Amino acid sequence: MDATLSLLDLAGAVALLLWGVHMVQSGVQRALGPDLRRFLANALGGRIRAAAAGLGVTAVLQSSTATGLMIASFASAGFVGLVPALAAMLGANVGTTLIVQVLSFDVSRLSPLLLVAGVAMFRTASGRTRDVGRVAIGLGLMLIALSRLLDIVTPYEDLPSLRVLMGGIATDRLISVAFGALLAWAAHSSVAVALLVMSFTEKGVVPLDAALALMIGANIGTALNPLLEGARGGDAAGRRVVVGNVVTRLAGAAVALPLLTPIGIQLVQIEPSFSRAVADFHTAFNLVVALAFLPLLGPLARLLERLMPARVSPADPSRPLYLDEAALETPSLALGHAAREALRMVDMLDSMIEAAADALRDGDREAMARARRQDDILDALNGEIKRYLTRLDPESLTDEEHRRIEAVLTFCLNLEAAGDVVERNISGFVARLLKRGVALAPENERAVQDALAAVRANLRSAASVFTTGDRRAARVLSQQKAEFRRREAEAVRSHFAELRSGDVGPRAAPLDLLRDIKRLNDHLVAGAAYPVLEAAGELMQTRIAEDSGPGTG
Repeated sequence: MDATLSLLDLAGAVALLLWGVHMVQSGVQRALGPDLRRFLANALGGRIRAAAAGLGVTAVLQSSTATGLMIASFASAGFVGLVPALAAMLGANVGTTLIVQVLSFDVSRLSPLLLVAGVAMFRTASGRTRDVGRVAIGLGLMLIALSRLLDIVTPYEDLPSLRVLMGGIATDRLISVAFGALLAWAAHSSVAVALLVMSFTEKGVVPLDAALALMIGANIGTALNPLLEGARGGDAAGRRVVVGNVVTRLAGAAVALPLLTPIGIQLVQIEPSFSRAVADFHTAFNLVVALAFLPLLGPLARLLERLMPARVSPADPSRPLYLDEAALETPSLALGHAAREALRMVDMLDSMIEAAADALRDGDREAMARARRQDDILDALNGEIKRYLTRLDPESLTDEEHRRIEAVLTFCLNLEAAGDVVERNISGFVARLLKRGVALAPENERAVQDALAAVRANLRSAASVFTTGDRRAARVLSQQKAEFRRREAEAVRSHFAELRSGDVGPRAAPLDLLRDIKRLNDHLVAGAAYPVLEAAGELMQTRIAEDSGPGTG
């Protein structure tokens, strides 16, 4: 019974350590994530500069996985070449070892100070200061967890189950590597695994050779996360980056594994503390791999390009192109991908409106069928974007990111509704005209074609407002509602004039069609302009604040 309780205590301490690591990473991402991303994008030049940038960003972010996702996304978008991207990954692998170095010293006495300061900042401040408080709380929890781990494993001989488990792992280096890789992949953090192995090694639970093999496995495990979870179906350029990162770590492991015994002897002579020896090996391994591969990145990049060429295949237009699963770990990246996918919906809706105009002008029934197919694609993309964004962890989102998610979902929902108006109402109206052999009068057809051209221009403006969040452009777009009301009013007056004169004839009136186009425009304004104006406090319950006259609506 005592052994079972001890194992439960051990599991609780490990869970607390993992949660502390998570709080540190999420706090830094919320406080500095967009700034770090911009810095990394600007610094990816030559290989030395890129490696230094990867090291610096990861040292702050404490997640080589998050840094790797940023670099892979830049490579996929064509913003950075393969060689500097691989160099940045080598630097990121070194950067993630630095906090392990700090925590390898006895800094447990700092935990109360970190917790008190962190809670004070988290409870009383807002914005970036609040997120820094989250980081301080996470560091305090990590120190408490490490202290608790040392207390638990001190009476190691009283835990036969743990002794059997660790003894089995330590019997073979390949088993140790595999177990370390599994732990790091499951925890999404080599930092947590390194701290755990340091605690076990310090108390003699794990021999030094096995601890070094576990650390090699942890380095491999964190490289597997983006490869297994996000890059398999992604762009070839992004896949090359993550595969190249795995290759460099596997090559380093193949060289280091046979040399672990002499390496261990040398480490103990330099640093008698086993926990410090593990931390030093963790840093040295990644540093040596980085220095060894920096001159070889050119040939490695050419090999990866030959093995993974860009594939040209017929694309399913309803399949998302930018919703990278691995980017869900980094909300700022995921939101950027969702916004890019939403702009594909803009292109699809524009094609639908163009098809409806062609069908009206030329009597093209195939254009109407094309519009129906495109509406199905629009519905599918909207569903994929909603599912993608709802998978983001709410705890890791800033207030601004919550607002951006709402804006993206509102934009996509209104684009889908606009597509339904085109498919069910506008195309349906045109289909009835063709079926009955009835045509619009030339002046009425010109009015409808002008309205369709205007709504296509507003669609482009809506895409710009959605992307930039510009308030002035949002106000201009919202004022277009008055223009469509004017078009509708003119159609009503024209129709009544025809009725009074008795000159109606067999020609169809465009009134219903213009009303549907007005509804289509309303969805564009509601999806793009209103969220921007509402966030700026310029949108009232029924109209835009500070109404400047009849032009606003």
